[in-house]
Amino acid sequence: MIKIAVYGKGGIGKSTTVCNMTAALADSGLRVMQIGCDPKADSTTALHGQRHRRTVLDLIREKEDQVTLADMIVRGYKNCICVEAGGPIPGTGCAGRGIIAALETLAEQGVYEQYKPDVVFYDVLGDVVCGGFSMPMRNGYADAVYIVTSGENMAIYAAANIAMAVRQFKDRGYARLGGLILNRRNVLQETEKVQALAADIQAPVIGTLSRSTVVAAAEEAGKTVIEAFPESSMAEEYRRLAQAVYRDALR
Repeated sequence: MIKIAVYGKGGIGKSTTVCNMTAALADSGLRVMQIGCDPKADSTTALHGQRHRRTVLDLIREKEDQVTLADMIVRGYKNCICVEAGGPIPGTGCAGRGIIAALETLAEQGVYEQYKPDVVFYDVLGDVVCGGFSMPMRNGYADAVYIVTSGENMAIYAAANIAMAVRQFKDRGYARLGGLILNRRNVLQETEKVQALAADIQAPVIGTLSRSTVVAAAEEAGKTVIEAFPESSMAEEYRRLAQAVYRDALR
């Protein structure tokens, strides 16, 4: 089993990227689990189509110690395993602590042992990496971290901060920094900016995604590009990215 955490600035296309990698690897015959670590709880929607799926934290509040793995799991595209950590009731708690509680509950209930995934993706909100948002990097969770960015200044800034956090946590036995995923916005000198960032953080650009209307069309249909437009060039880009991330994470 390999565990992969994907971070990136809010709105950068991180969840779309992770869902399509999940679908691509599931297509290749791997057992894939995706755990959404964002209080919005919409990480896995494109995989199963349920827009109002109850989260781990919802279930803990509702059932307390009676919650089961079967309550927390929903099956998605090609039988992939989908989980949403969720967050606190707005105004009542810390989202980071909610992620800690959710991931600890999943681990305590033996989610990895019972479902035996080949690949686990943690889809993590990553404008900043503090408290519970660093949880997927910790020992026993992710093996490698990948950061989704574009050439936009705020995305570059957020990616640099995330990379710095991963480097600082390395001495604690946390996940290693695998590299960057360039999700193009077609801004000026985008490739050069992201390559410069890669050089600064001493990590490769592991893959590049084009800006395409196919992505928006798939989202409108409530599906991944892999499912909605499997013959498209965009689907092939996601397949190549998924394989590149998977191979790199295994090393």
